[in-house]
Amino acid sequence: MEILLTIMTAATPLLLAAIGEVVVERSGVLNLGVEGMMVMGAVCGFGAAALTGSPLLGVLAAITAGMAMSFLFGVLTLTLLANQVATGLALTLLGLGLSGLIGESFVGQPGIRLPSFARVDPLIPAALILTAIVAYVLFRTRAGLVIRAVGNSHTSAHALGFNVVAVRYFCLLFGGACAGLAGGYLSLVYTPQWVENMTAGRGWIALALVVFASWRPWRTAVGAYLFGAISILAFTVQTYGWGIPSQFLNSLPYLVTILALVLISGNRSMTRANTPACLGQPFVPDR
Repeated sequence: MEILLTIMTAATPLLLAAIGEVVVERSGVLNLGVEGMMVMGAVCGFGAAALTGSPLLGVLAAITAGMAMSFLFGVLTLTLLANQVATGLALTLLGLGLSGLIGESFVGQPGIRLPSFARVDPLIPAALILTAIVAYVLFRTRAGLVIRAVGNSHTSAHALGFNVVAVRYFCLLFGGACAGLAGGYLSLVYTPQWVENMTAGRGWIALALVVFASWRPWRTAVGAYLFGAISILAFTVQTYGWGIPSQFLNSLPYLVTILALVLISGNRSMTRANTPACLGQPFVPDR
């Protein structure tokens, strides 16, 4: 039971960030700035909790920070039609630099941990509930049909009268909220403290999980728990003193991510499966 809770704790930030990105990419937007949104959520969540003494306000601050970063991304890519790949990378760099500046005064301060119930952090079941909601909305409701239609053919969706830009803005804000919450989870639950660059590449793993899961919510959850288990395995092996270099064990989750992407890229049928046809393509409505 203890090892299962540990795996769930390690997997939850990955699942939260990835499930938000599933919705974003289903709408046809490729946001590579997940890492930047997560780290901003982490520092703003920790800072708000430290200043107010309320971890719940810290969670709200983390969500708000992620949404603010995603809104900036939306203005640049959806309104000003900037390149989505370049803008996402710039957003990550902005988040890493700005979080370091904001969090400088919080380094070394004790954190305020989000209360748990029966040793289970509330965000663990919340992430699974959110996954179920996303799966239901995407594949069982009209709103999900619109999101997928916009991602598969924004021109056709626009011709049918749907506001493509508005749908994508909504999906971006949702993805930003999830990424910010994932970052807040790291600084309020996983390791209740602020350390610069504490996301440690988890945003990139979340992006890989979306592809790994073929843009399916429940597959994303399975992938998140798989990568969470690999992370915990790396720490567990170190305690046995088997002489395996710690650097190799720490890099194991990232090596598995690369391997999974290589295998998926080599399988054309898997690559095509569920891939939004308009992913990363700018939309310019007919005048």
